This record gives sequence, C-alpha cells and structure tokens, in this order.
Amino acid sequence: MKKDIHPAYHRCKVTCVSCGATFETGSTEKEIKVDTCSNCHPYYTGKQRYVQADGRVDRFNRKYGLNNEKK
Repeated sequence: MKKDIHPAYHRCKVTCVSCGATFETGSTEKEIKVDTCSNCHPYYTGKQRYVQADGRVDRFNRKYGLNNEKK
C-alpha cells in the first residue's frame, strides 16, 4: 500500500434518528446518522410502521365518506 494516500480509518458512532439507538463501527467518518436501524426497521422487528400517513386512496375515501373495510 502506498503511504499517505488513504483516508484515516477509525471508530465511529452511528446514531439512529428514529429510535435513538447508537452503536460503534469503523469508518472514515467520525459520526454517522441513519434514518432507520435494525432496532426499529419493520423487517427486523416484525411490526409495520406507516411512514407515509396520508395517501391518495385514503384521501379519496375520506373525501367521499367511503368505508375502507372489504366484505
């Protein structure tokens, strides 16, 4: 490896913005902020979380007073 051409590699702190969980890893950055982590991601937790609260179909159903239940 050539000397003085690679960035410094050190321990960094990763912080989840959604749930506030933190952990350490190695990176060239000093601090990393992520939107979701394995503690709050629906794939790992098995719990669905709705990020988009107001969709087009929901607005249409509310506007015309339609029931969302299927029979």
